[in-house]
Amino acid sequence: MGWNEGILRALTGDVALRQRVQHPKINECKDRAKPYWFFRYWHDELLADGSIRTTRKRRIVGPSKGPNALTKKQAEAERDKFLAELNAAPSRAEAAAVQQPVEAGAILFGRLAQLWRKDFVEREVGGRSLVAKSTRAKYVNHLENHILPRWKDTRLAEFRTKDVLDWLQETCESWYMMADLRNIMSGIFTKAQEWELLPETFANPMRRVKLPKKWKVRPERILTEEETVRVLARLEDPHLLICETCIATGTRISEVTGLKIKHLDLEKGCIRIEQRHWRGDIDAPKTEKSRRTLALANLVDRYRRWVAGLEHRDPEAWVFPQEEDKRKPLWDSGVRQALKKAAVAEGCDFPGLGPHSFRRANITWRQEVGGSSIEASRIAGHASTKITEDYTVVQLKRQEELTRRIQDKLAKAAKRANRPHKVAEIRVEQVA
Repeated sequence: MGWNEGILRALTGDVALRQRVQHPKINECKDRAKPYWFFRYWHDELLADGSIRTTRKRRIVGPSKGPNALTKKQAEAERDKFLAELNAAPSRAEAAAVQQPVEAGAILFGRLAQLWRKDFVEREVGGRSLVAKSTRAKYVNHLENHILPRWKDTRLAEFRTKDVLDWLQETCESWYMMADLRNIMSGIFTKAQEWELLPETFANPMRRVKLPKKWKVRPERILTEEETVRVLARLEDPHLLICETCIATGTRISEVTGLKIKHLDLEKGCIRIEQRHWRGDIDAPKTEKSRRTLALANLVDRYRRWVAGLEHRDPEAWVFPQEEDKRKPLWDSGVRQALKKAAVAEGCDFPGLGPHSFRRANITWRQEVGGSSIEASRIAGHASTKITEDYTVVQLKRQEELTRRIQDKLAKAAKRANRPHKVAEIRVEQVA
């Protein structure tokens, strides 16, 4: 049995036909024109989805009357010949040789998911994880608390689009959670094809699971420029410098707390994003495009003064170390708490406010001051401009500015044409 075949046997629960020892009685059917001997036996059939169908069958042995009639003893001998192979208990090697090939549809999703978790999500190569710790935590959480409780005993052939959609809509509190659960399940099937456990022709059951129109649990908000200035005035270093970096460069909070002295180039006025720090775990940036160099501009002097006051300034030292242990990087939780406290004090707190809100603000403001969406996307380290679009907030103030520019353009055109022009009053709706 090949390597993949052995894994597939395990993934299907090693389904096999039940071995029976049968010895049914010989009966005579006398209500026919030509009476005959027969017996009934149990027949087990392995279906393509891995389930076993058991049926009761009748076996006719031969005539009991007439020129070629068999005696009951002869009929019993014929019965024993037929049952000899059916009742035989084959050796393990013989069983493997005659066992039907495993069908992809017979695989139990729960076993496939556990293999995916062990050999992909939690696998380490060269001391480094294949999946970032934060992403791994999300995968494991969804797998254990949502996906496996519902689908672990389901065979691949039994997946139905409506069942998956109904489950997603009943289980998830947000559109993003629905997308996460569907994408994780789809990724399990895709990885199984990469590993050649499923054929290329196997149709991913998630391909037809179309999510409803996207909705948001929380409104997409950022602090206004005035609110931002007031909140920052209540912060102190290192929390202040970290938040200023997120606002000015659009970095993720994990990228700022992951900075080491060697990542600073204050002569050129920039920082290099080469790693990130998440709850004590040091990992590579979120995506390949997240590896980037970012200009500090007016923050250069702030960084010079901050670094000059550090206890450790060797290349491997953390730019933002913990107060209790200078050899460990600062966690983001302290920054979040300080930011929320300052926002509450200024009366501008809202659900979802955190350092990531400053990243959203940077992407929005960068485009407002003239940067293109491509520039904003590259600087943010987004995988595509589609993600940048989701991060961009069109503020009411910006809408009014653009609307007035249009109105001024029309007014100037009317003036050049020496014709009276009335500017219609335009009511600007705030975009959530």
